[in-house]
Amino acid sequence: MPRSKRAKVESLTKTAKKDREHKNAFMNEVRENADKWQYCWLFEVGNMRNAHLKVVRKLWKDSARMFFGRGAVMAKALGTSPEEEYKLGLHRLAQQLKGQVGLFFTDSPPEEVIEWFNDFHPPDFARSGNIATQTFVLPAGPVMQQHSVPPEPFPHNEEPQLRKLGLHTKMVRGVPTLDVPHTVCEKGKVLTPEQTQLLKLVGVKMVQFRLGLKARWTSVNGEVVQIEEQGQSEEEKENGGEDEHDEDGHDEEMHE
Repeated sequence: MPRSKRAKVESLTKTAKKDREHKNAFMNEVRENADKWQYCWLFEVGNMRNAHLKVVRKLWKDSARMFFGRGAVMAKALGTSPEEEYKLGLHRLAQQLKGQVGLFFTDSPPEEVIEWFNDFHPPDFARSGNIATQTFVLPAGPVMQQHSVPPEPFPHNEEPQLRKLGLHTKMVRGVPTLDVPHTVCEKGKVLTPEQTQLLKLVGVKMVQFRLGLKARWTSVNGEVVQIEEQGQSEEEKENGGEDEHDEDGHDEEMHE
C-alpha cells in the first residue's frame, strides 16, 4: 500500500528516556564523591517526602552530598562484590542499596551526623495506607482549621468539599457547622484517602519524616559499620507511605 501523506500528530508530552550515557555520568558522580569525602552513610527514609529531603540537602549543601533513588545504579557504581568494588569495603554498602535508601557523603564526625539525624524528624500529613497514630474527633460546632493560631472556622465555600469527605455539615451564619461530633479516624487503624484528605484540610499531622542511618563506610580503611539502632521503628516502616520519584525511582533534586 502507498504510505499515507496525512499529517501525523506527535505528542509534545513525550520525554526522552535516560540513556546509558546519562547513567554512566551518574555512576561517575557517585564515584567522584567516594573519592572526595571521608565517610559515606547509608540511610533509609521513613514517610517519604521529597520536600523534606530537599531541606536536608539544603542544610548540608556546604558539607555533604546526598544521593537518593536509583539504588541499582548506585550499587553498580560502588561495586557489589570485592572484585568489582570501586574502593575497599564499598561492596558491603552496595549490597544494602535496596528499597527507600540513599547515600550521604560527608567529612563531618560520625557523632555529629548521628546526633543531627536523630533530631531531624519534622511532622507531616499522613497518606492513604498509613496507620492513624491517634483518634481524632471533630467536636460539634463550627468546623475549625488547625493551621492557624488560634484555629479559625472554615470559609463557606469549603463546605461542599467537607461534605464530600463525609462530614454532615450545615451552614450557620456562613460557617460550616456540625450538629454532633464526627470521628475522623481511630488510633491503630489504616487511614483511607478521604480521612487523610480531611486531616490535611483540618491541619492535623500524624506522621514524622525520618532518615534512619543504617551503615557507615570510612574511606581511610574501608571499614563498614552497621548502625541498626538508627533505623526506622516498626511503626514508621508501616507508615512508609508512597514515594514521589519519577519513573526510574530517581529523585532528581538529590544530586544536581
